[in-house]
Amino acid sequence: MARKIVVTSGKGGVGKTTVSCNLAVHLAERGKRVIVCDLDFGLNNVDVVLGIEHLAVYDITDAVEGRCRPRQALIKHPRYPTLFALASNRVSERYVSPQAVRLILDSLSPSFDYIVIDSPAGIEEGFHRAAACASEAILVTTPHLSAMRDADRVAGLLKSYRFDRVGLLVNQTRKDLVRKGEVLSPDEIAKALSLPLYASIPEEDKFFLDNISPKSRAYRALSEFVIDLPFREKKRKSV
Repeated sequence: MARKIVVTSGKGGVGKTTVSCNLAVHLAERGKRVIVCDLDFGLNNVDVVLGIEHLAVYDITDAVEGRCRPRQALIKHPRYPTLFALASNRVSERYVSPQAVRLILDSLSPSFDYIVIDSPAGIEEGFHRAAACASEAILVTTPHLSAMRDADRVAGLLKSYRFDRVGLLVNQTRKDLVRKGEVLSPDEIAKALSLPLYASIPEEDKFFLDNISPKSRAYRALSEFVIDLPFREKKRKSV
């Protein structure tokens, strides 16, 4: 059964969708079978970020409303054979319940290792729809005060869900600003939000990167960390 990980944020523009897609890509590079599910019905662009929007035939709303089977709604990435996207590139005016989305994801879960769920930013209905479908959560923020303030509100909500695990990712970090004391370090942000730090991603312009760039190495480390988490927890319990 797939581990369902919701990637969320309190504030828009912190790189949540980029984090979702990069995490999924790096998991797929390790041979993991991965779905990136776009539950941001308002700003739906997972398929665009992955460069496969031209391949979309159906979306998750089609699957929910019975116009296609869940498997038919998946878009296979041409570059990564074990990576699929479940797009939401048509905005439906009808209400889509968390239960309906969860049924779709549960039906796909046995064939995959990970389902990465891209959640809308904020704490409105879309956040709760995405969170209700997941068993784990990654909260994305940047070191900016407004982003951290909104992240603090989301962190409180995430703790009210019965997730197996919740972690923090600090995006767009700059060591020079930390050294100058202009922003908090990722460790200080994690302490302030009372969440374990999963990763810090350095600021960089490109999305798909060469394997030696600092940002690419950070995402590679994140994917390895996520894969190892259950084994680390099992080891701690056995000590």
